[in-house]
Amino acid sequence: MRVLVVAAPLSGHLTPLLPLAHALWDSGHEVLLAGGGDAHPLPGADPLPFIDVARSLRVGRLAARSLVAHPVTARAELAGRGGDAGVRSLFGPVNEELTDALVTVAEQWRPDVVVYEPLAVAGALAAARHDVPAVLHENGLLDGFALVRTLLDSRPLQRARLRHGLRGVPPPAIALTIAPSSLVGARDALAVRPGRARGSGRSALPAWLSGPSVRPRVLVLRGGGPLRGDLQASAVRALDDLRDDGPDCELVLVRPPARLLRHGRRGVRTVGRVPLDELLPACAAVLHDGSAAHVLAALAAGVPQLALPGPGDRRHNAELVAARGAGLGGPFTADALRRLLHDGELAAAARDVRAEIAAMPPPQARVEVLTALA
Repeated sequence: MRVLVVAAPLSGHLTPLLPLAHALWDSGHEVLLAGGGDAHPLPGADPLPFIDVARSLRVGRLAARSLVAHPVTARAELAGRGGDAGVRSLFGPVNEELTDALVTVAEQWRPDVVVYEPLAVAGALAAARHDVPAVLHENGLLDGFALVRTLLDSRPLQRARLRHGLRGVPPPAIALTIAPSSLVGARDALAVRPGRARGSGRSALPAWLSGPSVRPRVLVLRGGGPLRGDLQASAVRALDDLRDDGPDCELVLVRPPARLLRHGRRGVRTVGRVPLDELLPACAAVLHDGSAAHVLAALAAGVPQLALPGPGDRRHNAELVAARGAGLGGPFTADALRRLLHDGELAAAARDVRAEIAAMPPPQARVEVLTALA
C-alpha cells in the first residue's frame, strides 16, 4: 500500500503525523511525506521519503498580504482570536497554492490512501481528484472537521476545486485524533496516542538532569514565532524579583537566546536540544508558549503546565488546559509559579490525563484500519 502524508508548510504541522507514518513504514507500506517550508521531517537514521510541494510558496508573503487585506482579522489572529476568518485568510491561499502540486504528485506517485492534517486540506482535494480514499489526521487540539469545513468553504479552495473539475470533496473515510477526550470532548474520530517523532541530532540528557534535585525544577521552553525567547526572559526576571520571598525552585531553560546567557544567574540552568519526553519527568512544572505539541507533551508526562495564550490556536489550547484543571492558561506570575509547584489538584489532574493518554491506542494499532481502505 502507498500512503501520501500531507502537512501544511509550517513548523509543527508535519511532526504529529510522523508516528503514524513510521508505523506504516515499519509495517512494510510505502510512505511519501509531502510538505515544505518549515514542515520538514527531522533528520534521522532512516528518514522517510519526502517531497517539497511548497517550493514556490512563500507563507510569509501570503501572511503579509493577508495583514494588508484583512488588518482586523490579522490582529485578532495574533491575539489568538481570529476564529474562522483567521483560518481562511492565511490557510485558504496556502492550500490553493498547494493543490496543483499535490494533484500532480498523486497523479505520478499513485497513492492508495492520502493522509492529511486539517490545515492541509489540499491533500483531500488531491485525493478526490484521483478518487483515492482520504484520512483526516488531527495534529492539534482544534476540531479538525470544523477546520476542514472552514477551508473548503473559502474562496481560494473553491477556485482550486473548480480548476480541477471537482464539484465537491468527499468527507474523510476515517478521522484520527491525538487529543484526549477529557480535554476536548468526544469526537467522531479514532483516538491515536500522540508520540514523539524519531530523529537524531539531539543532545543527550545531561547527568545533572538524570538524578534527583534538591529544589523543584521548572522547565521553560523557548517557544516559536513572535514569542521566541520572551517567556524565558520573563521567567528569569520574575525569579530575580522573587528571590527573597518567592518559591524556592530552579529554572531550566531550553535553548535560550544568547542574551540570556551573558550573565550567569543563580537558580537558572540551561539545556540543549533534548526530547521533551526525556526532559519533562525530571521537572515539577513546565512553562511554554501554548502550542499543541507542548501542551500534549506536558500532559503525556503528567506535569503541571502554564500555557501562555498567543497567536493561532495557542489561546484556545491554554484555555483547554485551564478548563481541564491540568495546568494554568495565562501570563506568568509569582502566584502562577506557586500554584504550579504546590497545587495538588493541578498535579492530580495532570496525572489523570497522563493515564488517559497512555491508554490511547498507539499508531501501530491504526495501521490495519488504513490498510482496509486501499
